[in-house]
Amino acid sequence: MGGNDGGPVLKSAKLRLHLLASRTHKWLAIIIGAQLLLWFTSGALMSFLPIDRVHGDHLINRKATAALPSGVPLAPASAIVATTAAPIEAVTYRMWLGRPVAEVTTAKGTRLFDARTGAALPTPTAATAEAVAREAWRGSGRPAATVERIERPSPEYRGTLPAWRVTFADPDSTRVFVAADTGRIAAVRTGTWRLYDFFWGLHIMDWQNHENFNTPWLLAFAIGGLALWLGGAVLLYIRWPKRRRRSAAERGTFQQESA
Repeated sequence: MGGNDGGPVLKSAKLRLHLLASRTHKWLAIIIGAQLLLWFTSGALMSFLPIDRVHGDHLINRKATAALPSGVPLAPASAIVATTAAPIEAVTYRMWLGRPVAEVTTAKGTRLFDARTGAALPTPTAATAEAVAREAWRGSGRPAATVERIERPSPEYRGTLPAWRVTFADPDSTRVFVAADTGRIAAVRTGTWRLYDFFWGLHIMDWQNHENFNTPWLLAFAIGGLALWLGGAVLLYIRWPKRRRRSAAERGTFQQESA
């Protein structure tokens, strides 16, 4: 009598746990499964895309900056300081469109100066932005280009603003973003980059801006994936075949009968 106490209760509790785990696992598999497929698919496709092609290095040499030739007479620093209204934080000398320039950074922003005279240069225009992009072009031919001034960030570009967007009429629809203050290439976008960015948005579940890695959707589905695994582990434990062991009394009885 005492050996059967709680037997049906334990079986009932085990059955309820089995049903709960089974139903939870089934519905989570349906809901989470689609996103898991997107995670695996997008991750695999992104890993297949060469990162240099994603960056557009085969079309644009964004590091095409010539060093200052030796012997170039440079204006004294005092000449540049005299034309700035804010304390200078950094000065960088480089070649820009065939001329030596001084890139001066202050608390109010960055501006270009003629390195030989110290005179302030006008901010880069659409024409100079196109010239910068063409100087860095390493693709085939000389495709036509359109230039547009960008004032607001977008999923395609969130760098320094304002900026000039130079769009080449090549098969990749290459877009070169040139910072409107320094004239430097800030970003390069190609068809490969746009494909990569699309799958990246699916991967992190930020379908609009493709940059927020801490979206509530991602957190919810990650927790759901963990619950899916836990439900499967419970089902595996419940359904795992167990070898019934004879009790010591049963073994003793068997030995007596054999004797």
